[in-house]
Amino acid sequence: MTQDVYIVGEHRRTVDERYRVTLPPDMAEMISNNDGDLMLVKERYGCLSLWRGEDWQKRLDEGVALIKQKMQLGRMEQRWNDVQRWGRLLSTRHKQVNLANRSRLLIPEGFREFLGVPTNSDVMIIGAVICVEIWNPQAWLDVLRDDMPEFGEMFKQLSN
Repeated sequence: MTQDVYIVGEHRRTVDERYRVTLPPDMAEMISNNDGDLMLVKERYGCLSLWRGEDWQKRLDEGVALIKQKMQLGRMEQRWNDVQRWGRLLSTRHKQVNLANRSRLLIPEGFREFLGVPTNSDVMIIGAVICVEIWNPQAWLDVLRDDMPEFGEMFKQLSN
């Protein structure tokens, strides 16, 4: 990450009739540049993430460079179907967006369906340390149910 901030918190927000959601101002400030630009990314069904554009681009460039290198070395010849599948997902996975008034996000078409939340419904805005996530509330509860029992052990492993 380009800055030393840990984005944390859990907030309930409503998606309005025009598919807009207002982020908590502190979270919006941590992930957007002066123009309000950031990257919206499909993570897993029911979850979108928001990244500082330069942070996402760095991750993307590093991953693409590695795959290109493997292709040039002939290591992907038996995996062309996987490469095509990866390319399709890469092509539709992220989109640059802008926060209106420094905190209001319009969720674009294609991302709305992936999030699975109709207008005038709630979403959960979650600080995930390096990005901000927007969750379908049921998907968020499912993740908490599955992951929370492992929190103590995960914390120990990450902090050693």
